[in-house]
Amino acid sequence: MLKEQMWMKLAPDILTEWRQMMDEGRDVAHFREMCERIADLSQSADCEELAAKAADLMDKAPMREDHPYVEPSGYQEIVALSPGCTPINWRDFISAESLRDKLAGAWIGRISGCLLGKPMEGLRTPTIRMILQGTGNWPMDRYVDSREFPPGLSEKVGMSRFEFWQKCWVDTIGGKAPVDDDTNYTVMGMKLIEEYGVDFTPDDVLEAWLNWMPMFSACTAERVAYRNAAQGLYPPETATRRNPYREWIGAQIRGDFFGYLNPGDPRRAAEMAWRDASISHVKNGIYGEMFVAAMLAKAAVCSDMPSIIEAGLSQIPVRSRLAQEVGRALTWYRDGVSEQEVFSRIHKRYDEFNQHDWCHVISNAMIVTASLLWGEKDFSKTVCLSVQAGFDTDCNGATAESVLGMVLGEKMIPSQWPSAFHKTLRTSIAGYHEVTVEQLVGKTMALIDRSR
Repeated sequence: MLKEQMWMKLAPDILTEWRQMMDEGRDVAHFREMCERIADLSQSADCEELAAKAADLMDKAPMREDHPYVEPSGYQEIVALSPGCTPINWRDFISAESLRDKLAGAWIGRISGCLLGKPMEGLRTPTIRMILQGTGNWPMDRYVDSREFPPGLSEKVGMSRFEFWQKCWVDTIGGKAPVDDDTNYTVMGMKLIEEYGVDFTPDDVLEAWLNWMPMFSACTAERVAYRNAAQGLYPPETATRRNPYREWIGAQIRGDFFGYLNPGDPRRAAEMAWRDASISHVKNGIYGEMFVAAMLAKAAVCSDMPSIIEAGLSQIPVRSRLAQEVGRALTWYRDGVSEQEVFSRIHKRYDEFNQHDWCHVISNAMIVTASLLWGEKDFSKTVCLSVQAGFDTDCNGATAESVLGMVLGEKMIPSQWPSAFHKTLRTSIAGYHEVTVEQLVGKTMALIDRSR
């Protein structure tokens, strides 16, 4: 079992490393055949040394002259290339009672969005659509209930091959939201601030992971960073050492609590997100977390969705791939592109059958952005759009509904969403193996007061 754990070795994913180098602008096209051979060999032999040599060769390749993007990973360089925005005092816009309601909405949104998307995670849209149509849930408007499966559907979609997390149907969770990395990291952010304060460092984040979170509860870039830290490396090397997933979605799902903590201040939220993201990601991987944290900070004091998205963009480099792709979705919205067409365009730009595209920060950020814009501030419509669109379904459902939940507040969220888990969350974070939304909101409010 241990030898079969994913994301522990480079060789099986050396083609992902090649693709990542291509994305970053390295002149490595001629290395593809070599990487394909190593990947094929890795199925039957230990090829880590070969993969490491290939990665080192690609890392020394020059940048292509036609690469149009400017994408630093250092915070000061990011700030210098970003538009920025002026922070505001949330107390001038909303009451403490209203903020509490908004925070409850954000927590409920994150948990319910994750729960809706969790059974669909890893599936591609043809299978997702087959399940939803078979259960009378297309277009999606509710959680997936296994009791609604008609005879033969389980066999038709190959459910016997599903991973255990893909069987977290709403009727099988026992009335409490199950453990998931998309909710683990939000609770981890809260505990990080509790224990280390607002001046935490990247080293503190890694120390917290090693102390409070099991290694195999982390995925892709986070598992690599965990492994690197356990081998004695420190940030930022933990993000770059043998890490082909360094621009995948992992950091983007970790930024929510920094947004919760900083209502009205996207800059401060994004800076905290940078400290967190830099232990495992580079470039757009970092920007994804900054983007989400900044959006959430803005969403506490603003209900205009394009303005919220622009606040997120204000904290990341204008000439980055993430900024340009999210900006593209905003343009489509303002041009009146239809709901069906926008998701079709995203699928044409990114191939969900390619693992790198499927799990990349940019493809998924586009789905979150489109869901928030075309969802028309309707909680149910937005979360369902973000999941039925495919790609990383639980991540996108959780992020989109965290933002919208902050805008709407708990009182405006239809009861079908929180009632499924009785506002109770399970995590694998030490000290928080089971926690209620009320407890999470109370701690969040206390930390906001403490961080002034």
